Amino acid sequence: MPTVAGNIVDTLVASGVKRVYGIPGDSLNGFTDALRVNPQLEWVHVRHEEAASFAASGEAALTGELAVCAGSCGPGNLHLINGLYDAQRSRVPVLAIAAHIPSDEIGSNYFQETHPTELFRECSVYVEHVATAEQMPRLLRIAMREAIEKRGVAVLVIPGDVGLTDISAAAEVVRSYAPRVIPAESQLEAAAKALNKSKKVTILAGAGTQGAHDELIAIAAKLQAPIVHSLRGKEFIEYDNPYDVGMTGLLGFSSGYHALKDCDTLLMLGTDLPYQQFYPEDATVIQADVRGSQIGRRTRVDIGLVGTVADTVGELLPLIKPSRSSSHLKSMTKHYGKTRKDLDELATPSKRTIHPQYLTRLIDEMADDDAVFVPDVGSPVVWAARYLTMNGRRRLIGSFSHGSMANALSQSVGVQASHPDRQTIALAGDGGLAMLLGELITLTQNKLPVKTVVYNNSSLNFVELEMKAAGFVTFGTELSNPDFSTIAEAVGIKGFRVEKSKDLPKVVKEFLAYDGAAVLDVVTERQELSMPPTITAEQAKGFALYAVRTVLSGKGDELIDLARTNIRQLF
Repeated sequence: MPTVAGNIVDTLVASGVKRVYGIPGDSLNGFTDALRVNPQLEWVHVRHEEAASFAASGEAALTGELAVCAGSCGPGNLHLINGLYDAQRSRVPVLAIAAHIPSDEIGSNYFQETHPTELFRECSVYVEHVATAEQMPRLLRIAMREAIEKRGVAVLVIPGDVGLTDISAAAEVVRSYAPRVIPAESQLEAAAKALNKSKKVTILAGAGTQGAHDELIAIAAKLQAPIVHSLRGKEFIEYDNPYDVGMTGLLGFSSGYHALKDCDTLLMLGTDLPYQQFYPEDATVIQADVRGSQIGRRTRVDIGLVGTVADTVGELLPLIKPSRSSSHLKSMTKHYGKTRKDLDELATPSKRTIHPQYLTRLIDEMADDDAVFVPDVGSPVVWAARYLTMNGRRRLIGSFSHGSMANALSQSVGVQASHPDRQTIALAGDGGLAMLLGELITLTQNKLPVKTVVYNNSSLNFVELEMKAAGFVTFGTELSNPDFSTIAEAVGIKGFRVEKSKDLPKVVKEFLAYDGAAVLDVVTERQELSMPPTITAEQAKGFALYAVRTVLSGKGDELIDLARTNIRQLF
């Protein structure tokens, strides 16, 4: 007769789950022992539980299928929370097994006692405490279904003694099949009427367009509409797309910004772009989203369409009149061409230092056609957004909604574990890598050939930019970094280091071609500015205040370096 823990493992296997990420602990003994005797479910041993949940988030983002992580009682599962927040906000299906203290000790302030059901409530679609063995199969079924159908995190809290209890229940199969969701006919007609009378339509598309590329291009053609994309939509939208005018938002392009601001009708498809200042002030807004609760969350919406993007656009297309002016589209694509040219001119070698744009361009040019890129939050995600080329086969995964440091390497663990033969490239900030540095050992232990690029600018670079824009003298952001390539070698990973621009192409090629895990430590320009798509008066004022305060604080040489590094962006 199997134990409760054994039934969990059998159900996960029957439902197609391939691995679990975590760290063993006494309250998890029943679960890890059940894994030991069932080799169909792989145990991926990480060095920090936060990395376990981020790895599950990365796997779920890449596959779209349920991924699983586990943590022991108290501090063990407490560490899962950051990666689970990321999975919840990225809307990817993750099941977390949170072991708990012995049942008869709950409420006594026992050793390592926490209250996991309260702890995980805000970062999950479902969290429940399994009090008896008889409850578990039903609650497991519910938890898995909630995570899959609501695209979020489900947490099962299981005391160690309950996990060891014998149970007679058989394993169950929980699978998901994508539904068709179509808006109400009256709303489709209203949307078509508004679009047909519009002269300047712009499409804002996001991650909800996954699997709807053909439909997106078809409606843009009929509407003669430029397509602006969010960061999470980049991988699904910008390839094979003559209507693309770039990204918008804080990391975006000026062309994307103006395409939104200059339209008379905005068609939002599967997007949740959070920055209200980038939406048009006086346009008719039509929003399509499979989650009706998302409609009108970011800006005022005139017509809401509840449905999947592919199905909604499929219903709209026959209602759209094809004859209309293309002047708005031509103007915006011309603007995009200039913006793209200006950005590409920044991705060039320098005699003095290595520009991060140049590094990212080389990675983009030499990476595999189906590579998976995982950038850290901060400056690496800026360069990824602007210089990585998507082609319909490459993927771009990151902590784009939660915005956590240290996601690049840890999410790459999940990506590489689930796709061992696919090139996985972590674009790590020096601060982000250092935060979960032990996960380099996870790569070694699990033989995961992740390629980790370190943007080593000896600073929390994006935080410094935020300080400058707000008028503050940079403080507390300097990092005293080791040679990360030497650290890599010490833990059994091939290390490369580049300090001069002329050496970069050759080393990048060797690094990406290496058969196994590798770290490329690149000393990049600290003072490089990642300019936003538009400069507000407040930001200009902030930079002026920063300049004055920096001089008065005795750091005038920092201003000289800043100007010397960025003169090509400003003139």
